[in-house]
Amino acid sequence: MDKHLKNKNNQDTLAEKRRTADPLALKAPGLFQLALEARAPLELWSSILSSPFLSQVQKGDGQPVVVFPGLAAWDFSTYPMRRFFEHLGYPSYGWDQGLNAGPRDGVLAACRQRIIDIHAKHGRSVSLVGWSLGGLYAREMAKLLPGRVRQVVTLGSPFAGNVQATHAWRLFEVLSGHNSRDPQLHKRLRTAPNVPTTSIYSKSDGVVAWQCSVQSGGKQTENIEVSASHFGIGMNPCSLFALADRLAQPEGKWQAFHRGGFRSVFFGAGLQ
Repeated sequence: MDKHLKNKNNQDTLAEKRRTADPLALKAPGLFQLALEARAPLELWSSILSSPFLSQVQKGDGQPVVVFPGLAAWDFSTYPMRRFFEHLGYPSYGWDQGLNAGPRDGVLAACRQRIIDIHAKHGRSVSLVGWSLGGLYAREMAKLLPGRVRQVVTLGSPFAGNVQATHAWRLFEVLSGHNSRDPQLHKRLRTAPNVPTTSIYSKSDGVVAWQCSVQSGGKQTENIEVSASHFGIGMNPCSLFALADRLAQPEGKWQAFHRGGFRSVFFGAGLQ
């Protein structure tokens, strides 16, 4: 029996790796997972209830942070996250461009200038956090401004895999007017920036196939698995804890996320 279970686990692992390696084999999450997105408000409340514990997490050196919202969202959606960062001593900024309707004319240039301005204001490199589509902006800005960006953390961001492995690709095309199936664009998005880059993802994400949020192994790249919805991952207490841990990393001395001890209860093994 043990041998049978071991063989089954090995087969499941190989199947997972094949799906991750073959973007075209991915599909959007099923209807059951999509229905589980209704738990997002509970994740916000769980963070509020966990605030006494979260307020005691390790604090860093107070670098500025810019947070990019997801598709069809605006800075209001990232307010709880930014308030949490401010409580920990990090000056935090929204993207300040209203509704995120995709990379329309001038959007990327405005993102770039905002990072340049914040870097100049504080005289320090800036950490970028992006939720869903916002994570793609964060990764691309880090490629354009490596000297001004300290690290990138994304939450449920579909930078890898087949664009149709999300439930949001049609909305993206309608809002932005862009063709989301450009293979050259996909190749660029899969490439991680040359700064420490963390992807926080959930296998129970009901909008984005989780494999789309897994980056290939590297000295400065990592994946952190949490149990969260797509709409709630930015308010989930496990996500906030992981974000605080990443922001607390000393500049130039980045280390991968530690999952030992009590953390093993709340965080999956992650794929590297």
